[in-house]
Amino acid sequence: MGPHRRGPALLLAGGVAVISSAAILIRLCQAPSLAIAAYRLGIAAALLVGYDLARHRRLPPARSWPWFASAGLFLAVHFAAWIASLRYTTVASSVVLVTTNPLFVALFAWLLGEPPDRRTLAGIVLGLGGAVLIGWGDFGGGPAPLVGDGLALIGALAMSAYLTVGRRARAGLDARTYSTWVYAVAAVLLAAAVGITGTSVGPYPAATYGWLVLLALGPQILGHTAINAALAHLTAPAVALAILGEPVGSTLLAYLVLGEVPSVSTVAGGALILGGIALGLGGAGKPVTGRSRSP
Repeated sequence: MGPHRRGPALLLAGGVAVISSAAILIRLCQAPSLAIAAYRLGIAAALLVGYDLARHRRLPPARSWPWFASAGLFLAVHFAAWIASLRYTTVASSVVLVTTNPLFVALFAWLLGEPPDRRTLAGIVLGLGGAVLIGWGDFGGGPAPLVGDGLALIGALAMSAYLTVGRRARAGLDARTYSTWVYAVAAVLLAAAVGITGTSVGPYPAATYGWLVLLALGPQILGHTAINAALAHLTAPAVALAILGEPVGSTLLAYLVLGEVPSVSTVAGGALILGGIALGLGGAGKPVTGRSRSP
């Protein structure tokens, strides 16, 4: 990997490491899944929008809002569907299915004229094989596995569209501005969903509010914003492939925080995922079309 790609790849690796804590924080929250998603995006958006308006004292130009609206919609659907899936199927099944997004991202990228190279495709196959190995023993579990698995797949499709849109949008927007207003759109949509469905917004145990703040500061502001920044320098399929590292980090954190000892198949699957990421990112850096600003 050349030096021009090493920086974005390290940034992406850091973002994936941070978002790996999301599953643990979500499990610690004693709140409805839709409310967790709304609080996560709402807190993040409030902090970033406040900073952006204080600094620039104006909204972004009108030409940027179609990007914000489309990406924000896909992000809201992703979080609403994925977090809800955890209530109906096993964590392993949900994570494996929601991380099938590299397949969909590769298809979308190919249709849009940016096909992944052979190394990236090989890495996707290897990484997905590892993901399946991690969740193999837990497929079919949960109170309503078909519902949960379907929601996880919807989450995967939405994340794929989000990454594909972000790859195009980041050609003319810096990472912080793009992330700020995409999170704001997603937060508004999730808040509307909470109101329409009558989901409880509290009160919750005091500790839950602390976990929600950490969820917004860590996985959302730091993790997802780093991923958005990497999209200016790396292809969307490569970024989607790197996100496959999330269940590996989540498994490690579950062991350290919750005392959940991983099985042999989980360790083997994690090794395959990391190998696939290392292989795929070797050919990841292609210039994005249009004008790009440094994040």
